Amino acid sequence: MSEVWELWTYLGEGPLLWLTLTLLAYLAGDWVSRHFGRAPWANPVLIAVVILAVVLAVTRTDYATYFEGAQFVHFLLGPATVSLAVPLFANLARLKSALLPMLAALVAGSVTAALSAYGIGWALGVEGQTLLSLLPKSATAPVAMGVSEAIGGAPSLTAVLVILTGIIGALVVTPMFNALRIRDWRARGFATGVAAHGIGTARALHVNETAGAFAGVGMGLNAILTSILAPLIVALL
Repeated sequence: MSEVWELWTYLGEGPLLWLTLTLLAYLAGDWVSRHFGRAPWANPVLIAVVILAVVLAVTRTDYATYFEGAQFVHFLLGPATVSLAVPLFANLARLKSALLPMLAALVAGSVTAALSAYGIGWALGVEGQTLLSLLPKSATAPVAMGVSEAIGGAPSLTAVLVILTGIIGALVVTPMFNALRIRDWRARGFATGVAAHGIGTARALHVNETAGAFAGVGMGLNAILTSILAPLIVALL
């Protein structure tokens, strides 16, 4: 066992190991998701996070060491977001026809997401930097981290909150919309993108192409509006 541990310690210093494990963890999560018919609870991102968290805990690897290898995946968030333009273009006519309702929903969703997080945190006794880190949690990760730093929050904490928000959103949106009898894929997708950013958008794309297109619009517009609203909310509060 000591020889195995020494080998792992040696490999653990190389960034390629953590990139490989990240990709393998996601492939495992995606296989489970496909095996169960893309059930909401079988979210590939959630499964990958759990696998990697267990590996890091067992091997006593700190996050900085892990991120040194996995940062290439983080870099690909940008191109992945840009690729959402493909379903957007395919649904361009439908997007234009629903422009005004979307803008109204955007303002309502962005304001509610920021203020509810801040209000609940404040009511539970959260203060200072931690409380400010909650405000941009519904924006996509790169934007949320930048906003968090600008308003005095902790970008690393905001990143964790963003991931949790996306995973929870991806888990609950389908059963919630079904229970509420909301059948319009445009409304379902846009609400998912505003509330649960990229992870929710990926879930919407798995369910319906139109929902995925509108989720991509919601995610992008919410990122812009959150970057404007968060500093204003901090200044007012």
